[in-house]
Amino acid sequence: MAKMIIGGKRVDSSDKAVIEVTNPATGEVIDTVPAATKTDVDRAVHEAIVGQKAWARVPLHKRGDVLNTFVDLALAHKEELARILSMETGKPIIEARIEIDNIPTLFRGFVEKAKHLYGSVIPNGTEPGQEHTIQFTVREPVGVVACIIPFNFPCDLFDQKVAPSLIMGNAAIVKPSTDNPLTLIRLCELLMEAGVPDGAIEIVTGRGSTVGSWLCSHPDLGLISLTGSTSVGIETAGVAAKHLTPCTLELGGNDAFIILEDADVDLAVEEVMVGRMYNTGQVCCASKRFIVHNSRKEEFTKKLVDRLGTLVQGDPRDERTTIGCLISEKAAIGVEEQVNKTVAQGARILLGGKRRGAFYDPTVLADVRPEMDVAKDMEIFGPVVPIIGFETTEEAVKIANASVFGLSGCVFSRNINEAMKVASYLECGGVVINGSSFFRSCEMPFGGYKMSGIGNEGIMCSLDEVTETKTIVLKNVLT
Repeated sequence: MAKMIIGGKRVDSSDKAVIEVTNPATGEVIDTVPAATKTDVDRAVHEAIVGQKAWARVPLHKRGDVLNTFVDLALAHKEELARILSMETGKPIIEARIEIDNIPTLFRGFVEKAKHLYGSVIPNGTEPGQEHTIQFTVREPVGVVACIIPFNFPCDLFDQKVAPSLIMGNAAIVKPSTDNPLTLIRLCELLMEAGVPDGAIEIVTGRGSTVGSWLCSHPDLGLISLTGSTSVGIETAGVAAKHLTPCTLELGGNDAFIILEDADVDLAVEEVMVGRMYNTGQVCCASKRFIVHNSRKEEFTKKLVDRLGTLVQGDPRDERTTIGCLISEKAAIGVEEQVNKTVAQGARILLGGKRRGAFYDPTVLADVRPEMDVAKDMEIFGPVVPIIGFETTEEAVKIANASVFGLSGCVFSRNINEAMKVASYLECGGVVINGSSFFRSCEMPFGGYKMSGIGNEGIMCSLDEVTETKTIVLKNVLT
């Protein structure tokens, strides 16, 4: 049985309750994890407070050495980690390996960024009365960071949250998804092996509705960093507000994929293959609304249907598989219900629309109108392509901005001036030109507008989120 990590020890829940972790592709039980109690969560926070103080006293360059040792260990265990990830998530093994390969880029990137996170100096004489005073700023850790990590890219989001937290001297408490916690438990074990002290890295497992709620409502947290649904984000922000706990929230999206009249349709079709089908469509910034100029709609649809037919759906552990299953049969049923609802509103299924357990076929929907739920606020977390026609660029932008979400978006055009104009009009946190919205480099600030979240993540900006700014005043030092 897998264990939680609290205070440097691998532990069961205090009441010995467990939750089964299953392979969504086969239904077989892989392992069990503890179902943490409130007592366990409170103890984890207490131990993290103690561990954080010890870790913060370690010089930055030595913290960097520890995290770089962790990277070496993760690479030595790459195949083990990838196979666990593939098995518990239903992710094709080729995609799982790519996710593990991101660990060095993110951890090493945050280590280097931290070494160059310089303070600022306000020189003397900048205002009357300060002629003899110097002021300067330093960054200090926020304390204990609750890292709430979803099922779809657990390792990538572990890297994005845990690496900046640790390098800046915070303690990190990881709360993984109940569906697939095993890979992250293993990563926390490797961090301890690398030399992160007791309490500075912990992981608690259990249902988000209980364990996640207990953790996020704890008054002694310095920051909550959550990636998840918009509904969970709203609930978490409300709980955090009671203690003024800062939050960074990366939430839902219903990204627009706009194909203008002069677009390269072949390129657009290829971008759908990654931008919508990767991880079986379970991607926050996946393109989910395909807004196509009416003059190119038939060409795009035909070529897309043909290209989707080349995908190989099957056992995620098989090297030949290019698209796996959803995280659970429940999730696949949810996608099925959303597609059926869209059909009931007038759409037609041109491809797919069938479910087998946790597997859902790549699906193309035609005759989707702007007033339908899927064209606005119904985010389908699965391999579904709803195609919406338009006549003018203004109409395309209006359809794209009609959603309450604003995570990412994209536009295809051979005219860079027109593409830039559309990019400036889209109400979202990032726009890709001539590529799908599924784009998240390690360096870039990633976050959304509107109901898609608060704050940003990435090597460029996360260290600001996990630190406090302190101003030190040398009053009249120059007299």
